[in-house]
Amino acid sequence: MTSARDEILGRLHERPVNGEDQLPPPWQSRRQFPDLAARFEEALTAAKGEVKRVADLPAALEEIGRLLSSLDAERVVINGAPAPLDEVTWEERFPGCRWHIAGQSEGALRAFCAEADVGISSADAALAETGSIVVQSGPGRSRLATLLPPVHIALVPGERLTADLFTWVAGRGEAEFPANLVLISGPSKTADIEQTLAIGVHGPKRLIVILYGGKQPHFTIGQ
Repeated sequence: MTSARDEILGRLHERPVNGEDQLPPPWQSRRQFPDLAARFEEALTAAKGEVKRVADLPAALEEIGRLLSSLDAERVVINGAPAPLDEVTWEERFPGCRWHIAGQSEGALRAFCAEADVGISSADAALAETGSIVVQSGPGRSRLATLLPPVHIALVPGERLTADLFTWVAGRGEAEFPANLVLISGPSKTADIEQTLAIGVHGPKRLIVILYGGKQPHFTIGQ
């Protein structure tokens, strides 16, 4: 007796493979936002996140200094990549904090993250539609830095803004995806059966995105 599984597999094996078999074209986003930065800020704020918009990297570093001071941060963990994180000598810039740079500093990263006051990362993209940042892990990019500290600060160049996830994926072309890719939309949130929202139970209580400089991408949505 032939099972449904065997029947399906048999049909697949019988299907001829030739030059006429083509993959469907990439999905085209229909979302259009005249101001990606404004839309990103609106969406992330609605998701309980925070956005600081500044002119350039020096102004962004000044904003980080103000945040670390206001938080009375003593221990800060930071990912060592990608740019602009690897362009700053953090220990010299902010000597009042004890720093652990993922992939560079000695000592147990997990133990440091568990006691850190702030974790700092960058992002591969900022999605205007949902107010999400796209963060991948790998060498010098630890998930612990963005998950364990109670405050997560993301330093994001403005040119990494894009309309939505589909547009960003299409723009990557044939670039390989990493083993781990996370979309972060605001601080950690959870709710019980009565829909009572709790912040920071399974991750950071605050997500602060510092968006600086750069120009919006020159492609049009649906291109």
